[in-house]
Amino acid sequence: MKILKPLALAFLLPFTAEVATAYESSPLISEAKVILQKDSLRWDAKLPFDSEVKTGKLKNGFTYYIRKNVEPEKRVTMYLAVKVGSILETDKEQGLAHFLEHMNFNGLKHFPKNELVNYLQKAGVRFGSDLNAYTGFDETVYQLPIPSDDPELLKNGLQVMRDWAQDAMLEDSEINKERGIIMEEMRGGRGAMQRMRDQFFKVLMNGSRYANRLPIGTEEVVMKFDPKLIRQFHQDWYRPDLQSIIIVGDVDPAQMESEVKRLFSDMRVSNKPKERPKYKIDLINKNQFIKVTDPEMTYTIGQVIIKHPEDKINTVGDYRRSLMKSLYNQMINARLGELSQSANPPFLQGSIDISDFIGDLENLSAYFVSKPGQFEEGFKTLVRELDRVDKFGFTETEFQRAITAFNKNNETAYTERSKKKSDNYVNTYLDHFLNDGPALSNEDRYQINKQLLPGLTRKEVEAIGQKYYVDSNRDVVILAPDAEKDKLPDEQTVNSWFADVDKEQLTVYDDKVSDLPMLSKEPVKGTITSEKSIDKIATKEFVLSNGVKVVLKPTTFKNDEILINAVSPGGTSLYPDADYMSASFAGNLINSSGIGQLNTFELQKYLTGKNANISPFISERSEGLSGSSDKEGLKTAFEMIYGYFTEPRIENDVFQGIISKQVDMLANRENDPNFVYSKATINALYGDNIRRTPYGKAELEKVSQERALEIYKDRFSDASDFTFFIVGSVTEEEIKPYLENYLAALPSKGRKEASKDLGIYEPAKGKEVVVNKGKEAKANVRLSIYGDYTYNDVENINMDALEKVLSTRLLERLREEESGVYGTGARVGYSKNPKPRYSVHVSFGTSVDKYQSLINSALDEFKKIKANGPSQTDLDKFKIEEQRQLELSLKENGFWVNQLVTAYQLGEDPTYITRYLQDLDKVTVKSVKDAANKYLKEDRLFKFILLPDAPAK
Repeated sequence: MKILKPLALAFLLPFTAEVATAYESSPLISEAKVILQKDSLRWDAKLPFDSEVKTGKLKNGFTYYIRKNVEPEKRVTMYLAVKVGSILETDKEQGLAHFLEHMNFNGLKHFPKNELVNYLQKAGVRFGSDLNAYTGFDETVYQLPIPSDDPELLKNGLQVMRDWAQDAMLEDSEINKERGIIMEEMRGGRGAMQRMRDQFFKVLMNGSRYANRLPIGTEEVVMKFDPKLIRQFHQDWYRPDLQSIIIVGDVDPAQMESEVKRLFSDMRVSNKPKERPKYKIDLINKNQFIKVTDPEMTYTIGQVIIKHPEDKINTVGDYRRSLMKSLYNQMINARLGELSQSANPPFLQGSIDISDFIGDLENLSAYFVSKPGQFEEGFKTLVRELDRVDKFGFTETEFQRAITAFNKNNETAYTERSKKKSDNYVNTYLDHFLNDGPALSNEDRYQINKQLLPGLTRKEVEAIGQKYYVDSNRDVVILAPDAEKDKLPDEQTVNSWFADVDKEQLTVYDDKVSDLPMLSKEPVKGTITSEKSIDKIATKEFVLSNGVKVVLKPTTFKNDEILINAVSPGGTSLYPDADYMSASFAGNLINSSGIGQLNTFELQKYLTGKNANISPFISERSEGLSGSSDKEGLKTAFEMIYGYFTEPRIENDVFQGIISKQVDMLANRENDPNFVYSKATINALYGDNIRRTPYGKAELEKVSQERALEIYKDRFSDASDFTFFIVGSVTEEEIKPYLENYLAALPSKGRKEASKDLGIYEPAKGKEVVVNKGKEAKANVRLSIYGDYTYNDVENINMDALEKVLSTRLLERLREEESGVYGTGARVGYSKNPKPRYSVHVSFGTSVDKYQSLINSALDEFKKIKANGPSQTDLDKFKIEEQRQLELSLKENGFWVNQLVTAYQLGEDPTYITRYLQDLDKVTVKSVKDAANKYLKEDRLFKFILLPDAPAK
């Protein structure tokens, strides 16, 4: 199941700012600066700006932010922010802000036609992943991360920003080519959610201008506007007083400032600039209700949105209040999490959140995904928990746990400040320019949190909830499948539910915690019996007295991050089909339960404030563990590892809750065209094999709690064939006690196992599969080829090159030349076990009348690369991109864990990465051509095509 966002955010975020996912980059925590006075804080003090960034404004109004940051080394990230979005468009201009964003990649003063993308790709910059942009209601933002160790590239990167700011060519021919591309982007977004959004958006936006200014625009405008109109829009709004450049990276700030002044000071300034109005959403001081259904909707969702004026963070007091909102969110969602893990959960998913909305508003948003036929129960449960907090507040143990967690996050962010990525800084300064958001230095962020958190009180946090949970400016939105239409409540019924819950005799929340240690007994210490250094990659291999192997790579990429993985051969492949469902659910069931003496809720509370997390898994061909820790949490992490081997459990409530949720999620999945399409694809490839086909209710009924636990214990009863991988900021001396005390103490039987070849392979001969499902007039296509493979390092790198050069050509042909798709590309996969196999996939969405010609064009590109190989230019782009990405990857703990795990699982040389660039140099036009001829086999081609519902006869 997809993780569903609250609707207010789910439909707004793609058109506004990106979501900050890291604690340290959250505006509630990170983007402010504090005035310290004798170790105390003045709450009325304005939050000063980060002194570590060089900022200024040119005479023409252009703003700049420049900061030196060496993470990553030899890289710089540049953003151009423009306070221009779809909200400024007239009725005749709807979609032009977004269209203009596209045009800034289709011809600039110094980079005509598509030369911008071509030039940057030659420098190793990836289009889409690195080079990108977005258009929101109120802003357009362009991003360009590039290497900073090439003076010519750095100079040209700044020139790109200058051209983006005001020098788009906007040629008629390029505009007309882009119409079809944006039309396909629009088409790709059509479906159940878009159709429902069109109905409820006016309610959410209180009938404001925002309701009619979605950035994608309208088909009428996009396909028919006069090019003069977009040129005028560009002239009116792309001007220095509405723009800013943000530069963060491994650069000299003084030099960058000089270059910015040189390049941007001459920008055109109008004598009579058009006023940039400020739009907002007015509160209407009444409650609203809307329910919307759609035949393709798969879940019933309810949301309560209570809007409030935006609470800006300008002072220390504002910042303090934002901390309390975050504490409220954390504590009430912890309660909902417990409910969702009960034996009979009241909903499939639920969340409550006080956060920013749009149009100078913020909101308390409560949403849930209903179980089939149980909408009233889910709705009342959500309201009941809001009422419970409103009436009784939080317990002191809940509050102290939340404070502990926030303190730990604050300490972690401070510890990692010297390793902070440039993107985090960029997002802070972007928010400062666009929204007047505050911007803290690392030191001040740490100090303000450290001083404020101990002074926060439970009563103040409860008061925050009481302020936001009110019966005014409240919207209730219900989205559901058409089949549920007659079962949905009306507004009067929903209002009666609020009243019913209000009359209930609620009780105080019982915060159950345990004083017991996680493990019932201490492990019996073992020893390290041998050591071997792998000097080329600064790694060491240990063998323990019980046969466990440990691969350790100490790094300095983070100041306090340790990644831990473990694998063993076997997995679900060792069990018959009759046990498959129990085996496949075993890892998740164990992971969702407690460990040793702590049940799932006690364990979650025990782990609060600890940066330690370990999760077990059982896949088709292996079983193991994965997780992370810091140095302080290592003991806890290794206790968890030992517990998952020796004291696993599957709790009755967890088992019943997980299985019941899985059954409930099946109810309406046949409504979804994408599910029906995927199911048909799988059936064509694997028939009704239980290990591949989407499971149904009958299969879920085969999951046995007892058998799942037996299988898990069998997989983890013998640690002697496990290899542990530890990568991060820990030394050999620091880790050895944990290896001896915990890993060497794991049970050992000396079994010798290998995973089983199940013989599940795709047919040798391809075919065409057409699925008719869906209301929208659009087509989805997937072209796939499968077959046996020659697995070795040289073949693999040539297949990677084939993927890249084929993707480049498909994008140029299907998008740029034929204007038939928004996005496309090739994806190549290869594997060594259980026997060497490969796959090639090409996917795209388009209009129903174009899909066949685009299939022909894609296959024509297959033929060209087989006949001629790639162009040298495209091959060079692949090589430089690989080189530049490797420079970054080699300084990431996650990369090294994956490299080591893969090498040991496949029995390969873990030092190969040190020779990778040598093999990369050997890739030629001929070698890629040979790979194309060897693997792009026409007789193995599968065409999977999704079309709309067939017309009724």
